[in-house]
Amino acid sequence: MGSQSNALGLSGAAVPLLRDLVHERLGLHYDGRHDALADRLAPLVVERGFSSFLDYYYLLKYDEDAGIEWGRVMDALSVPETYFWREVDQIRAVVDVIVPSLVHAHPGMPIRIWSVPCATGEEPLTIAMLLDQAGWFQRAPIEIHASDASGAAIGKGLAGRYRERSFRSLPPALRDRYFTTSGDLWSVDPALHRRVISWSVVNLKCEGEVTVRAHSQIVFCRNVFIYFSESGIRQVVSLFSRLMPVPGYLCVGASESLLKLTTTFELEEIGGAFVYVKRRKEPV
Repeated sequence: MGSQSNALGLSGAAVPLLRDLVHERLGLHYDGRHDALADRLAPLVVERGFSSFLDYYYLLKYDEDAGIEWGRVMDALSVPETYFWREVDQIRAVVDVIVPSLVHAHPGMPIRIWSVPCATGEEPLTIAMLLDQAGWFQRAPIEIHASDASGAAIGKGLAGRYRERSFRSLPPALRDRYFTTSGDLWSVDPALHRRVISWSVVNLKCEGEVTVRAHSQIVFCRNVFIYFSESGIRQVVSLFSRLMPVPGYLCVGASESLLKLTTTFELEEIGGAFVYVKRRKEPV
């Protein structure tokens, strides 16, 4: 436990209250991990000049300017673990099988792919690389949208500059094709970067924000549900169930399962990868 969180009075009801509020607003689940939550939020409490977590709770719960502070909370709690080519088999299945099937079924119709949470952009740019390698941008109208709850992460995605650790799985030939180096940073090729046509801050627990993008035929929502409670996952998946078209393809992380949480999406093996597929309208 950090010294700052110790000094701010970890005991008592303050941190559990914050835990419940974070779960309600952001979906992040900190049961049994009060120390981790306190250590992440302590610097924000100190910067505000507060002497306790309870003061910070009241700010987030009741202050009319709390919206700005929630953005800082999300930046503090976000887990920026991502890299190019992560779980690439699923992306290959989308590019090699799902996109062709959608193009064949609806010629000329825009295909929308939404990456959420996109972190600092490695996932949507990996999708763009594979689509570009397969020549799909020249054959069909494809839109890639990127969203994350962390404004700081979106800012880095917009900048399009990455350190060496982001490339630990990317084939060197593709790194050389799509990136240029300057010092210890690699900048993405502007033409590839433009393939991601929007970058936005979206909280998966906010229905209004999700609704803007969830009408996409393909949604990558990977490696976020491991931080959510079952009720939080159910809420997000229910929203996807209602808003995504038929057919709709939902890609989650390899360690995540929705089998007990939805009847609208069915798990299918497609192109050697597992994808949740919506093939009928959600029951009324």
